[in-house]
Amino acid sequence: MQSRLMALEEGKNPTTTLRTNQSRTLPLRLLQWFSLFLVLGFGVSIVSMYMIRYFKVANVAWIGQSPLRPCFEELRTIENWIRPPSNLLHIMNDTELLWRASFVPRIKSYPYERVPKIAFMFLTKGPLPMAPLWERFFKGHEGLYSIYVHTLPSYNDSFSPASVFYKRQIPSQVAEWGRMSMCDAERRLLANALLDISNEWFVLLSEACIPLHNFSIVYRYISRSRYSFMGSFDEIGPYGRGRYNQNMAPTVNLSDWRKGSQWFEINRELAVKIVEDTTYHPLFKEFCQPACYVDEHYFQTMLSIQTPHLLANRSLTYVDWSRGGAHPATFGKADIKEEFFQKIFEGKTCLYNNQPSSLCFLFARKLAPSALDPLLELSPKVLGF
Repeated sequence: MQSRLMALEEGKNPTTTLRTNQSRTLPLRLLQWFSLFLVLGFGVSIVSMYMIRYFKVANVAWIGQSPLRPCFEELRTIENWIRPPSNLLHIMNDTELLWRASFVPRIKSYPYERVPKIAFMFLTKGPLPMAPLWERFFKGHEGLYSIYVHTLPSYNDSFSPASVFYKRQIPSQVAEWGRMSMCDAERRLLANALLDISNEWFVLLSEACIPLHNFSIVYRYISRSRYSFMGSFDEIGPYGRGRYNQNMAPTVNLSDWRKGSQWFEINRELAVKIVEDTTYHPLFKEFCQPACYVDEHYFQTMLSIQTPHLLANRSLTYVDWSRGGAHPATFGKADIKEEFFQKIFEGKTCLYNNQPSSLCFLFARKLAPSALDPLLELSPKVLGF
């Protein structure tokens, strides 16, 4: 009020004087706020550097992804590379997974004591009815095997933490019989198994498969073989050469066309060849449509072209096609007798490391869920476990 009176006495406009005072105060307040924020920012920086240095707090959340990822990592040791993934679930798509799985050591002498393992890969829609028999088979052989299960994406298993199948499902997609999605599922299993550098051999199984011998025999048979076990035959007729599409030439000619069982056992070298393939996959996807049944021709033809000298040209999985039809015979509770196994074991001859052998099959299919109880009863006597 006094300033207004003084302004009137001096002949000045009071309103103009008030605005002048406010305009002088505003920059001062902005300067004060700026100084405050500068001090706070400096303080936060000092505290953050202290925490990173002494408490190793270096995690940030990736936008749209759930686990916290370290910004600063300690130098990797050999242990980081040889330790298998602790969790089979990941967020890689198939392109990323196959690329990652194609990494191979170029020096074949490992700089640590490597114990090679067999990867047992189960391709199934959902449950594993033969799981109790497999549990008995694997018991006591930890460190010599790995397990991978590909199911329908919607299926979640209910295995207890004590089970060898606990949390062994891999990220999966729908696999349709006779279509390339079936081979894609097999490649997905191989790629996930290749992430464990200790896996040396890879066995493809279904939910209807059972082991025919104890683990020691299976491991010794596979590990001592010079060859991988995949059937690859030049079959003349409508179900062999008759499925060939001439549009696949010249990459795949009719003389290259092969047929064999879907169920295989291969070594690491061939597993890498399958997951890294970008030459044959597009051809078979486009030109081997039902009723070509690509799972009987794709790997068999490709590996026969690339590495015929590494194939034993037979399967280790017994099936019975004598009943006719598009699928092999299914065996239930009434079939599981000692005579059933004698039929499989006796009277068979095959080549093992180029020498005649009477031990030709390590696995069998198709066993119905009802066969489980008699299998568990007979397994100590007949199967050896």
